Amino acid sequence: MPESQPSRMTPSIDIGPLSSSYAQLPSRFYTGLGPTPVARPGLIAVNRDLAQELGLSLGAVSEQDLAEVFSGNRLPQGSEPIAMAYAGHQFGHFVPQLGDGRAILLGEVVDGQGRRRDIQLKGAGRTPYSRGGDGRAALGPVLREYLVSEAMHAMGVPTTRALAAVTTGEAVLREEPLPGAVVTRVAASHIRVGTFQFFAARGDVEAVRQLTDYAIARHDPDLTDADNPPLAFLGRVMDRQAALIAQWMAFGFIHGVMNTDNCTVSGETIDYGPCAFMDAYNPQQVFSAIDRQGRYAFDNQPAIAQWNLARLADCLLPLIDSEEQRAIELAVECLEAFPARYEAHRLSNMRGKLGLRNAEAEDAGLIQDLHDLMHRERADFTLTFRSLSNAVAPGAGLDSLTQILGESPAAEDWMARWRDRVAREAAPAEETVALMRQVNPAYIPRNHQLERVIESAIGQQDFEPFHRLLAVVTHPYDERPEWESYLAPPSEEERVRNTFCGT
Repeated sequence: MPESQPSRMTPSIDIGPLSSSYAQLPSRFYTGLGPTPVARPGLIAVNRDLAQELGLSLGAVSEQDLAEVFSGNRLPQGSEPIAMAYAGHQFGHFVPQLGDGRAILLGEVVDGQGRRRDIQLKGAGRTPYSRGGDGRAALGPVLREYLVSEAMHAMGVPTTRALAAVTTGEAVLREEPLPGAVVTRVAASHIRVGTFQFFAARGDVEAVRQLTDYAIARHDPDLTDADNPPLAFLGRVMDRQAALIAQWMAFGFIHGVMNTDNCTVSGETIDYGPCAFMDAYNPQQVFSAIDRQGRYAFDNQPAIAQWNLARLADCLLPLIDSEEQRAIELAVECLEAFPARYEAHRLSNMRGKLGLRNAEAEDAGLIQDLHDLMHRERADFTLTFRSLSNAVAPGAGLDSLTQILGESPAAEDWMARWRDRVAREAAPAEETVALMRQVNPAYIPRNHQLERVIESAIGQQDFEPFHRLLAVVTHPYDERPEWESYLAPPSEEERVRNTFCGT
C-alpha cells in the first residue's frame, strides 16, 4: 500500500472501478502521494470512446467535475495515487534515479477485453523524483502528446493513449511563462527497462525478481510455466520492441528520446516529447533539439532498441542463471535474434505498403532502392506511399508519383520494376488498393500543423484547430475532400527543424 495518501477537502468522484496492483508491491517501488491541486482547471478534451473501452462511467459527470478529476484536484474513488521509481540511460549515460518526476499513477482498470490498464496524470506536480523541476507540464507538449498518441493508435501502432487534457489556470516557467496543462495517459503498464535498472543498480536482486514476476503475471502470464521465465520474458519483450520499431520506421516516425526509461516492457510507444514524423525522407533525420549527436536519428532506432534490450538483459542476468557466464551466454543468444526479428517485421510492413502479399527475394532491394530514390529527391515520406496506393487503382497513371519521385531514369526504372512486381501478385487491383490504403495513411500529425494548433491555443486560447486536427489524424486512412489542406507537406517557411522536450 502507498506510504501516504493526500488529504482532500472535496469528496472523490466515482468514475469506475479503480484498483492498484502495482501499489501492492513493496514500498521501495514507488512513493505514495497525490497530485498537487491546480487553480482553475478547464477541460480541453476527454476521449469518451477510450473511456467506454476502459469501462469508465463519465456520462453523468459534469464537464467541471471531469476537469477536477483530470487535473488532480479530486481523486476517483478507489484511487491509491503513487509516483513510480525508475532509473535509466539517458543519451547513453546512466542516471540511477529518475522516477515519475511529474506523473501520478491514479490506479488501474480492467477494460472490456480483460486487459489491465494504468491511468496516470502527467503534469500533476512535484514528486520526490522531480530533481528540482516544477512537476508541471506546459500546454503545448500536452496537446502534442494527445494528438500524436491518438494518431499513432489510429494507425495501428502500439502506444499509450490520451484519455483527457485540461488546462490548469496556472503558468509554468520554461524559457518563458507558458499556460499549464495536464494530460491523462493510459498504458498497458508504465514498467520500463529503467524500472528494472533502478533496482539492479542497487544490487537489489530480490526487487528485480519481484518486478519480473509482476511483469510476467501482468503482460505474459503464459510464460509462468516456461523452463526459464526470466529468459523467456526477455525474448518476449524483444519481440514486442522489434515489431514496434518496425512500425515506427514504416510511418517515418522519429521518437527523439529512446532512453531506457522510455522503453516499455509492454511494447508501447511512450513519451511524446520531441517526437516528429518526417516530411522529406532522410535516414539520418533528427528533430529533437537535445539530440545534438544524432544518437536517436531515424535510421539508428533499431540499433538503439537492441541496445536498450541489452540493458534489460543486464538486469535479468542473476535470474536467468545462477552461474554468471552461463546467464550471459543465454542472454546474448536471445538478443542476437533481434536483427532478424526486426527485419522480418520491417519487410512485412514494407511489402504491405508496396501492395505485396507474398515474399520474393528481390523485395529487400526494391524497398531499399525506393528509399534511396526518396532520399535523393527529398520526397515526402507520407505522400510517396499514399501516391503508390493511388497508382495501382484501375486506370490510374503514374503522374502524381512521378511528381514526387522525379522523372529521372532511376525513378522510371524503379516504377517499372515495382509495377511488374505488383503484377506478379496476380491480385485484383481493387484488393491491392484497399490493402495499401489500410497501411499508407493520408494524414499524419505533421510538425507544422502541430505548431499551428499550439500557437492558436496559447496565443488566442482557441482550441478549435486542435479538435479539427484531432478529427483528421484519428481517421488517417479516410481521405476526405474537406480535409485536403491537411495532406500538404510544409512550405519552406513552415518547416519545423527542431522539436523540444516538455521539460
